Amino acid sequence: MTASRAYLDWNATTPLRPEARAAMAAAMEMTGNPSSVHAEGRAARACVERARERVAAAFGAEPGQVVFTSGATEAAAMALSGRDLVAAPIEHDCVAAWTRPELAVGADGLVAVADPGGAALQAANPETGVLQNLPPGIAVVDGAQAAGKIPFDFAGTGAGMALISAHKFGGPKGVGALFVRDGVEAARVLRGGGQETGRRAGTEAIVAIAGFAAAAEAAARDLADGEWDRVRNIRDILESALASAAEATIFVGKDSARRLPNVTCLATPGWKGEMQVMAMDLAGFAVSAGSACSSGRVKGSRTLGAMGLPPEAASGAIRVSIGPATTEAEVLAFAEAWDRARRRHRDKAATAA
Repeated sequence: MTASRAYLDWNATTPLRPEARAAMAAAMEMTGNPSSVHAEGRAARACVERARERVAAAFGAEPGQVVFTSGATEAAAMALSGRDLVAAPIEHDCVAAWTRPELAVGADGLVAVADPGGAALQAANPETGVLQNLPPGIAVVDGAQAAGKIPFDFAGTGAGMALISAHKFGGPKGVGALFVRDGVEAARVLRGGGQETGRRAGTEAIVAIAGFAAAAEAAARDLADGEWDRVRNIRDILESALASAAEATIFVGKDSARRLPNVTCLATPGWKGEMQVMAMDLAGFAVSAGSACSSGRVKGSRTLGAMGLPPEAASGAIRVSIGPATTEAEVLAFAEAWDRARRRHRDKAATAA
């Protein structure tokens, strides 16, 4: 095992940004409940509303359109509960749980949407990084993987509602937002209080919300400064190194669709993704065999199956997802370690045969 580890699973969650950590530490000093009318309560309320303004500005929304939630899963429940919407089988579980998987998926990972007003669609796929062409008037957009990695503008999507999660771009876990266009109604999943303009009951998580806002602003700065262009270059270096070593490996979505700048999904028929993940973990690299919320499934990836990959290839897929802190040296070391493990697996299989 290497002396130090390389974290290459940024689509599962990202390291907490220092800006978010500092904002959370400051918010921890606040005593009041945001619903209280005394000075302490007003200070807490001001903290929440400042955060709402900052999140709205970072993602192209109006402050009144931002509803703070415990994450994208709760936001999806608010957006989709009680509605009869269709989606594609490549959607994240939090969307798939509320929709009918009737939309067709092409081999390039793109989804055909005939009736946008009756559909939910992800902006970016967590496993492959494939970016969708969001049609005007789409009912609900899952922006969790797109936000912070590419420009994500709620107004520009034309969506009725959109959901994001702070920990996907350097914020804390356990907080997210639902963006709700004016005139659109979200379901009141949590009831019992009038918080969040009556849309979501429960005392606001001030510390998490403060970290969310700070991370959103920092993520917007990174995009404006071209940080994710550098990430894309590192990703391309990784894929070049892997391609030179892997004869039968499939790079899902690489040549047929636009992708997030940080994702490589590679499928090696006959070599189980879970075995690759364990081998890389022992070598000091954190990667995954798919979306973090659905890893470990015996049946394999719904996404890759929907894209038409044969079961043997789909079951041999892993996802490498990097971020601004990832270095060229780390991805080259990963490629070398992965190739060594691949050769060992190949030789062992040949001996067994």
